[in-house]
Amino acid sequence: MRILLDTRALLWLLDGNPRLESAAADLVTDLANDVFASQVSFWEIAIKRRIGKIDIDLTKIINGCRQSGLKTLDIADAHFLQLPALPVFADHRDPFDHLLIAQAMVENLAVLSDDRNFPRHPITVIPCGNG
Repeated sequence: MRILLDTRALLWLLDGNPRLESAAADLVTDLANDVFASQVSFWEIAIKRRIGKIDIDLTKIINGCRQSGLKTLDIADAHFLQLPALPVFADHRDPFDHLLIAQAMVENLAVLSDDRNFPRHPITVIPCGNG
């Protein structure tokens, strides 16, 4: 299986947060699966740190991805070109989510997420949260 972690799932995984369901953690650690952390998540973390919404060391996140064996998904032109095809929901305007969803669509990736908005899009979503 090819899996893209949304930003929250990525942070939970690297932090060992118990809110990441054990079944989801098992999928991520299963060597038969290709698991990706997107540059979109790195961008989101950097922006939120800069504006004071979070206090997370991005270098530790990137290094943690490498140490965990996660693959990095670069942002490609095809991902941007997919954005106009996404359904528009007035209550879901998060540009980071939109680009993650576009990446999942283009790259045929399932998304590990607890975000209630992701299943509204034409992608496979694997629930990951314990509340």
